[in-house]
Amino acid sequence: MYTKEEYAKDCQIHNDMRRLVDSDVNRLNYHLMAPTGWLNDPNGLVEKNGINHIYFQYTPFDAGWGIKSWGHYTTKDWITSKEEEPFIFADNRLDRDGAYSGSAIVKDGIIHYFYTGNVKLLDGDYDYILTGREQNTIHLTSSDGFHFSGKELVLANSDYPDDMTTHVRDPKILKDGEKYIMVLGARSIEDKGCALVYHSTDLSHWHYVTRIQTSEKFGFMWECPDLFKLGNQLVLSVSPQGLEKEEARYQNIFQSGYFLVDENHGDYTVRKFEEFDYGFDFYAVQTFEDESGRRILMAWMGLPMESEYQEDPTVKYNWRHALTMPRELVFRNGAVYQRPLKEFEKLRKSEFQSQISEFTQWQTENCCFEINVTFSNLAESFSLRLRDDVILTFDGSLLSLKMGESGFGRTQRNIALDKVSRLQVFSDTSSLEIFINGGRYTMTSRVFSDTLKQTITFDSKLDGQLTIYDLKKFNIE
Repeated sequence: MYTKEEYAKDCQIHNDMRRLVDSDVNRLNYHLMAPTGWLNDPNGLVEKNGINHIYFQYTPFDAGWGIKSWGHYTTKDWITSKEEEPFIFADNRLDRDGAYSGSAIVKDGIIHYFYTGNVKLLDGDYDYILTGREQNTIHLTSSDGFHFSGKELVLANSDYPDDMTTHVRDPKILKDGEKYIMVLGARSIEDKGCALVYHSTDLSHWHYVTRIQTSEKFGFMWECPDLFKLGNQLVLSVSPQGLEKEEARYQNIFQSGYFLVDENHGDYTVRKFEEFDYGFDFYAVQTFEDESGRRILMAWMGLPMESEYQEDPTVKYNWRHALTMPRELVFRNGAVYQRPLKEFEKLRKSEFQSQISEFTQWQTENCCFEINVTFSNLAESFSLRLRDDVILTFDGSLLSLKMGESGFGRTQRNIALDKVSRLQVFSDTSSLEIFINGGRYTMTSRVFSDTLKQTITFDSKLDGQLTIYDLKKFNIE
């Protein structure tokens, strides 16, 4: 267990940790990060009375994997945020080994939260897959997003289908008419990933209805499911584990992506899986609809089991990981597009413009910039240098992000493309987020350069417009 009282004591013991964390040059300027310690999945994303609540998986004083609480940021405008006290602690027999991922939904002015309480059964017959733990779906409520009711158990292991392992987690809720739909990520005994579907009319009593799955096995586990609508299109976002790596698909150890879903009287049919992101660091997507009607996505700018990468240099400063920029989702041309929130335009400072064919170089002192490139005709090939050893190249069929030593084990990621018409690049001190063709594709990565003074170059003779903005730091109170 890890209680609020233990957290308060640790704050006193580790009072100097903030100074160590803040001294790291890799602290990001316009991303939400672990204040100290470890951050992973975004949780409980919700807006109430103009305040956006961003919760996240959090181990406050350990930059490694430990007992998870829910950290908490709030923002009204996305460029000024406030760090709040952690929201949920693993302080109960239902969640003693971690308050795992979950979500939030507003009903009649009250925020309802659902999350997975992890309980490990540490006996001699411990089996992590089949029998060795409880995965409790827990419900609680709050009128303000800061204080909550007691924890209510709504689903336990016995409420999941008999052919499931103990890997059932990450509840996400969708309102559908007079009923509510819950999806849970799951792993079957046959090692087939799926999303379990439950219904409720009161958010406390749930019954199993069906499962959403592919006809053939598609990974052994689906984490972080999210069922939502973009216009009239139903979408299922999942993070599947166990896909076989290909040259230009499924290149990370685990993926995040979506299925377009057809629903007919409670039967769900999924179409082709599309990845959300093709970079090195992107996982555990969660979306929510804000009070203006936008569908906003955030993800963990990291990966579980980063065995292919070296340990991030931030660990010696006792912090690790951040969330992606918030992105608005739109459904266009049969696909989900991602675009940065308009609010981030307020971070723009000085502006540099050039014709692509005339551009030679541009220097940055802190690696915080935005690049917009619009080609007059479809690009046949180019090479855009974003750091001394980080290059984005296109050869007419493959877009590649290549990293040297600053990648800390990150080497190359690819997208199979036959055309590039637009690029939008957001660079922070230790991250890159690249939006291709209006957000049809994205590439997200951490990057750790020896110096933040870098020269940007663009090798291309194509016609078009290039604009670069210096970006200022946003405020975290």
